[in-house]
Amino acid sequence: MANIKSQIKRNRQNEAARDRNRRVRTQLRTQVRRFRHAVDAGDADAATEAYRTAARAYDRAATKGVVHRNQAANRKSAMAKQLQQL
Repeated sequence: MANIKSQIKRNRQNEAARDRNRRVRTQLRTQVRRFRHAVDAGDADAATEAYRTAARAYDRAATKGVVHRNQAANRKSAMAKQLQQL
């Protein structure tokens, strides 16, 4: 346990950021999972809608710094490629 006041505050901030990042990352994974299920089912309409929400989730996560912006772009591109193959 830290004794220094500034480090105690920093630990609190890190924990809050960790909780926020975990929520964003969990929501992101859920959206991607819904997209994959729609693609596996062959449902183009559901996959298109799921792609939209997943792409927005990736953009939001990249903006917040939860995932790197290039990783978000690469994964969105891969999902778009899957969508086009339907």
